[in-house]
Amino acid sequence: MSRRCQGQDRTIPPRLGQGREARERPETWRQPGPPVLLLSPVAAVECWNFWALTWVAVRHQTIQNLCRNQPSRSGRLEGLPPRPTTMDLPPRLQAQLDGKEGPTRQKGARLVVDLALTAGASSFVEVKDSHVSGVSVITGGDGLIRFLRDLTESGGPGVTIPTTLNSAGCDADRMEEMDLGREGFLEAQLGIVDAYTKLGIRPTLSCTPYDRGVELEEGIGCWAESNAVCYANSWTKMRTNRESGLSALATALTGFAPRWGLHLDGHRHPNIRVEVTAELSTLADYSMLGDWIGAQAQPGWSMPWGPMPLILGLESGMTFAERKALTAAAANYGTPMLWVNGVSVDPPLQRDGDDWSAPVGGWQGTLVFDDAALVKRKEELAPQGTVDLVVIGCPQASLEEIRLTAAAVRAHAEMGSRIPDGRLWMFTSRENHALAEADGSLAMLEESGAVVLKDTCPEVTPYNRARFNHLLTNSMKAEHYLTSGLNRIPTSVADIQSCVAHAFQPDLVQGPRPDLGDRTHHVPQSNVTHREGACALSGEGLSSQPEYRVVGRAMVTDVPITYLGYVDRETGEIDERGHPLDGRPIEGKVLIYPKGSGSTVAPYVLMGLMYRDRGPAAIVNRDVCPLSLPAASLLGLPYAHGFGEDPCLEVNDGDLVELVRTSGGAVHLKVLERASEQR
Repeated sequence: MSRRCQGQDRTIPPRLGQGREARERPETWRQPGPPVLLLSPVAAVECWNFWALTWVAVRHQTIQNLCRNQPSRSGRLEGLPPRPTTMDLPPRLQAQLDGKEGPTRQKGARLVVDLALTAGASSFVEVKDSHVSGVSVITGGDGLIRFLRDLTESGGPGVTIPTTLNSAGCDADRMEEMDLGREGFLEAQLGIVDAYTKLGIRPTLSCTPYDRGVELEEGIGCWAESNAVCYANSWTKMRTNRESGLSALATALTGFAPRWGLHLDGHRHPNIRVEVTAELSTLADYSMLGDWIGAQAQPGWSMPWGPMPLILGLESGMTFAERKALTAAAANYGTPMLWVNGVSVDPPLQRDGDDWSAPVGGWQGTLVFDDAALVKRKEELAPQGTVDLVVIGCPQASLEEIRLTAAAVRAHAEMGSRIPDGRLWMFTSRENHALAEADGSLAMLEESGAVVLKDTCPEVTPYNRARFNHLLTNSMKAEHYLTSGLNRIPTSVADIQSCVAHAFQPDLVQGPRPDLGDRTHHVPQSNVTHREGACALSGEGLSSQPEYRVVGRAMVTDVPITYLGYVDRETGEIDERGHPLDGRPIEGKVLIYPKGSGSTVAPYVLMGLMYRDRGPAAIVNRDVCPLSLPAASLLGLPYAHGFGEDPCLEVNDGDLVELVRTSGGAVHLKVLERASEQR
């Protein structure tokens, strides 16, 4: 048993801001009673074998929660008094849950059921295909590698439905040109891809599963690449929730997903109205628009499924690449779908003359993107100082983008110029790489000195910092993640013509390279005010976590947390300039926040921290979070949601809190001691 769970002295996580020195002089709290889960989730796993607690009993094809019994030494749960729900379980999912299709699918079934019960789903849906994220060594990290090892060693068959794989961190055929400067990176990357392949997943290594030359069929998918989710929901007849890499993998293994969220007509309504009066002429302009919309969202807006804008002013039409640029950048801030008046399908609203009536409850925000806003963004994002490398293709470039880039390159090449030192990297999928080779675009690019890469993407590639310390791109998605802790590399944005000009002319802009310390990533303004007096809230938990008690200091924000890139995967510190919790470690805290945002690979960052004893003691979300929940479910991190009042506003940052659940009932969150207002 872990020493942290022995005896009556319960170690309290240090007060926020005290850091490692405080951890060496912990406070103690003596109270008789049941064991208290404190400090690290890994210690909790060691003490209570939470992996075993993810069993779910099923009788008469109806889900029944497990209750209070602890697992035996063998990990089996015995004598389980059921708490039935009203949700019927499909016979095959029941068989998977019973282990009749092997331990690997059984683990997937456990997570699918946990997600269903937590989401309040009324039924399950058979899914036609899945797309799994979490492939690159730098995105999934140790959490991904360890999880895949455990999963593949479980044995039994793998996926049950067609499943594709997201981008890797390198092009195995162009390692010399990429010059990553990381020993063992290729071997680790090939190991990850091999593990997925053993599960029956097609190693397509593409972040654009919608760009395969085949129209997506109507039906339910389970996709875990944020740009692909927004594209599919906005421009095709397919429906998919914004899944995490883990939930998409669980559905791939079982073939089932909870019917909830954006599967349902009632949740597919716009909540923000955006009027575009700016003149958009390049792919970069559309990308800036998408990113700008998401950045305007405020904590007080009610958007349980994320920002879902109705955009007016683009009625003249949009090309495939323009649609892709818009939705990819909008996904930076959690947008799962959008409508463009006169271009996409009509929104489910009533007509008001030539306009649309507001949805029930009104617009959460009404925005205008004018020429001044576009010019402002261009000026803010324009390269200041020497550009070391130009990267195009985030998400992976379509054939249209490849041809646009090749045309810009040709204009310089015909004047006798050549790109020096391979300063232009074009990222694309295998399918589009082959098409570009067939139409001559690939030859034009490579003969002019560009490096064309397949199987990878700018945001998931590590860069050799001895060579590259300022990137230029035409993609706000690339800028969003490259400037984050994922690579933390200064990145500027311009249109393809300007990008290509910089690739040919290293001295086009001279001077010191920009410093990320000078650029604050946009974070919504916090609406938190200090609370006094008693506070006791009741919420819901996971079916796989019927009992726990956690006491510790709360770490609270009403601004979403972006795990990938903005939480240090080694220290657990939030690393997002402008965020209310910037610079603060989540280790050992009762972490209270609305939900996760950003990349769908977030669970692997959280899992990696938990494996290394750097994770929180518990997570409390205002909204059900498909990015946080899977990691909590699989590794037994106490998780709560669905409170009647917003815990992000009712609990102060630094309050001493108790989180209790007994016999699978309600989760009770109580403030034991209020923090002082000045922290």
